[in-house]
Amino acid sequence: MTPPPSDTPAPRRRGHSSTSLRWLLPIVLVLFFLAILIWLPWQARQMESNERQEQLIADTLWVEQTIRFQMGRDEESLRSLGVEIAAGHLSQKELHERMARVLKNGHELVRVAWLKPDGILGASSDPLANPVELSPASRATAEITRKTRRPMYTQPEAQSHVSSAAPSAVLMDYHVPLFRGDDYLGDLVATYQTSALLDEMVPWWFAQDNQVTLVDRDDKVLARRAAAGPGHGVYTHKRALDLPGASVTLVTDSVKSEPQLLPNLLVGSVIVLSLGLLWSLLALWGHISRRLAAEGALRQQMSFRTAMENSLVTGLRARDLEGRITYVNPAFCQIVGYPAEEIVGKLPPMPYWAEEAMSEYQARFASVLAGKVTPQFETFFQRPNGERVPVLVFEAPLVDNNGKQTGWMGSILDISDRKRIEEVNRQQQEKLQSSARLATMGEIASMLAHELNQPLAAISSYTTGALNVLDRAQDDKPLDCAILKPALEQASAQAQRAGQIIRSVHEFVKKREPQRQAVAIASLLDGIRALIELQARQSYVSFRTEIPPDLPPVRADRVMIEQVLLNLTRNGIEAMQHVSPQRRILNVVASYDAEAEKVSVEVIDQGHGIPDEVAQRLFSPFFSTKAEGMGMGLNICRTAIEFHGGALTFRANPQGGTIFTFVLPAVPAAATQET
Repeated sequence: MTPPPSDTPAPRRRGHSSTSLRWLLPIVLVLFFLAILIWLPWQARQMESNERQEQLIADTLWVEQTIRFQMGRDEESLRSLGVEIAAGHLSQKELHERMARVLKNGHELVRVAWLKPDGILGASSDPLANPVELSPASRATAEITRKTRRPMYTQPEAQSHVSSAAPSAVLMDYHVPLFRGDDYLGDLVATYQTSALLDEMVPWWFAQDNQVTLVDRDDKVLARRAAAGPGHGVYTHKRALDLPGASVTLVTDSVKSEPQLLPNLLVGSVIVLSLGLLWSLLALWGHISRRLAAEGALRQQMSFRTAMENSLVTGLRARDLEGRITYVNPAFCQIVGYPAEEIVGKLPPMPYWAEEAMSEYQARFASVLAGKVTPQFETFFQRPNGERVPVLVFEAPLVDNNGKQTGWMGSILDISDRKRIEEVNRQQQEKLQSSARLATMGEIASMLAHELNQPLAAISSYTTGALNVLDRAQDDKPLDCAILKPALEQASAQAQRAGQIIRSVHEFVKKREPQRQAVAIASLLDGIRALIELQARQSYVSFRTEIPPDLPPVRADRVMIEQVLLNLTRNGIEAMQHVSPQRRILNVVASYDAEAEKVSVEVIDQGHGIPDEVAQRLFSPFFSTKAEGMGMGLNICRTAIEFHGGALTFRANPQGGTIFTFVLPAVPAAATQET
């Protein structure tokens, strides 16, 4: 009988499968280990390469900031020197010394010179220097700085005529325009040598590891410093110098080559794997220590910031894009009088908004929702007790660490004290103006008595004649009305004249609040004409006026402008006391500028004029050229004109003397018709 077939091959197949699985896992682990051995050195190389590149970028940024810091110091020194030159405070010797000191402090500078508008050398750091010749690019830059009134650099270029110590060097000029008012005084020109920028400002340790180059916009080399030889072009970085008017880029090229793979990979891998566990424990301990230290520092920083915000006197308010308040500090709560829990989280209208200004608040809030905000404005808040607090608000976008705007941040200042000071100053100005008017009347009191004596004497003469006529009538003689009536009319006219003089004085010295209204210049002159003519006759001066009949009125306080006219005309009369009688003519001329909607009034004398040393301090308080003067007349006049939104200036009269001009806003034709 044949035995049945055996099933023994099946167990061998299962054993082969199990063996394959047992070998597969070690192979996979070995392959994984080999892959790690190959990947780790490559990764280390990449990390080292990236680290070198990042270090080069950081060092380049530091060098660029160092160069700009030093050049910024030079720019500040030059601007300060330019201000003193424009003010005329320096003698020629002091100017040379200041320029030499600037040149000594900045070794990168080759020359500092002051060129006048006509190109003539006004001063130089080298007293024996030849006349300065600017390159075409530098002259173009000088023209731009004159128009813009802003300092600028020229594009660096090779020049050979500046200094014998640096022939054919690449130089760069820095122009600082000089102005005295609107007068252009030339340029203060400082010349940099581009190679000296690298030699003086690049640290030696950085130059030992890198080739440092300055290039222009076309990558043309302007200067180069390679203490350790040329760079390899592996690690490079460019950083533009922020120079207005010039395009200069700082290029660094490291002398280091790419990192090599670690030698003896197997030994290195075994050591790394052996130390891996210890390193991981130390790293974990270090991480925990750093985390605890960071948390402690964060708590300390938060406590410090909270204490700092609580000690501020400036109110802080944060709002989201919907206008909801998200944060306020204690100073803000003190200003508005509400606690933080009653304000935070609220949407407008806010409890500290006043009812009478609700429309203003709503309009400003609508602009905030539209993404527009007024950076700075004045308003007032209302406290719970009804007290109004004037505040100055600064608004700025609130941006998170990702650069996304999340709301608006506001700084609020309580300006109650400033408003009170402004009110006190206004009251003091009014008192000062009233005192000036009284002083003016005191100066002309004797002339006023003489002027009133004439109409009073005439009245006495005419009334005496009338009494004589009446006496003859009582002696049975017929009454001569033809003689009596003209005498009485002349007496009445002289009485009216005396009354007009007294009313003018009374209106001029009467204390009252400033009242702006539409006033005609001709009417202003008529109101004080008697006082002006009184002083003019006393000094034998002819007083003339040229007022166009269609001259529009101005919106001003009548008494304040009358005081300005009286002070200016009195100064003009006094200025002509020592000139020939035929030249003693005082003119008041008015005109209208339709484009600017301004009325201009000129007080023109032909006196001795104003010297330059006096002109600089003419409007200064308590400065006077008169022995008995207080030095407040012209200062008060300018303050009064500026109070009305105008300006008071003066200039020399071509015919001799001075022309004082004040400009006031004209009343629009529509407003005049409504009035």
